[in-house]
Amino acid sequence: MIKTKVAGLSAVAGLMLGVAVGSVAQAGAGDTLAAVKARGELLCGVHPARHGFAAPDSQGKWSGFEVDFCRAIAAAVFGDASKVRFVALSSQQRFPAIQSGEVDVLARNVTATLSRDTALGLNFAPPIFYTGTGFLVRKADGIAKVSDLDGAVICMAPGSTTERNVAQIFAAAGMTYTPVVIENNKQLVDAYVTGRCDALTKDKAALPGVAAFDTENPADHMLLPGIYSKEPLAMAVRQGDDPWYDLVKWVTYATFNAEELGVTQANVDEMKASADPDIQALLGVIGDNGTKLGVDNAWVYNIVKQVGNYEDIYMRHFGPETPVALDRDQNTLWSEGGLLYGFPMQ
Repeated sequence: MIKTKVAGLSAVAGLMLGVAVGSVAQAGAGDTLAAVKARGELLCGVHPARHGFAAPDSQGKWSGFEVDFCRAIAAAVFGDASKVRFVALSSQQRFPAIQSGEVDVLARNVTATLSRDTALGLNFAPPIFYTGTGFLVRKADGIAKVSDLDGAVICMAPGSTTERNVAQIFAAAGMTYTPVVIENNKQLVDAYVTGRCDALTKDKAALPGVAAFDTENPADHMLLPGIYSKEPLAMAVRQGDDPWYDLVKWVTYATFNAEELGVTQANVDEMKASADPDIQALLGVIGDNGTKLGVDNAWVYNIVKQVGNYEDIYMRHFGPETPVALDRDQNTLWSEGGLLYGFPMQ
């Protein structure tokens, strides 16, 4: 049964992002995989409520794109995708939580950057979602492009790459704006919906969900054209534990490779009988890839059977029949012109 935990990080929420390197190294030391197995569940840091990515329902059951990647890790470790405790983290809480060991992995709309990779003592798995900074506005305000936002009041979250990106975008264009910076996501969205702000800025992939779920009439709102930054969203772990980093990294690649090889949640059982050696190795019919990672050799079979390949996961949350329909764009396989490239599993 999936358990839900809302992080109580009042003691650390105010920590500066650039915490002492020594404390980061200490938090990262040890065998995370052994600790996870002994605990019997994965602790996964997720967004408190971002439509399509992570959100609990009225019964506390979590769903979302990044939630499914947490479940994929649990499926690899335990053979049971339900063995996850989801820890809801604000943008200010997320880095102290992973640094202190409160969570085993962050799957929380985290953009991989050089400073986070170095100063924060993090290791990033391959990006699972490519997006960029976007702006949501009311159609009635007559704002059609970013240059129309000169002098505008803009709602944004603190401690995010979006906050920095907006400052750079406006400075480069010689424009001014007034930021309204709000930590609580619901209060942030409410500030835009009630007219306190002229625009709401987030990763562009998050904004359709705001319009669809949080506004009275979604048709009254629009996304401004264009993407104004590079935001590769990736799962993050602490530095200092290479075997755990390897597992999270290869869970990501496994979802890419399964899609490329045509192994889906619907056909994975019949694909175990395939004569293709790449499929046999992927699903653990031959070889010992799981043993090399410290898990069962059926780890990828368990991921695909219980959670799906990358396409299964994406379409479940962002497909054309979902409330937050998003074109895959860069989030397609390299063989189809996208950026998803699974390394060889040999």
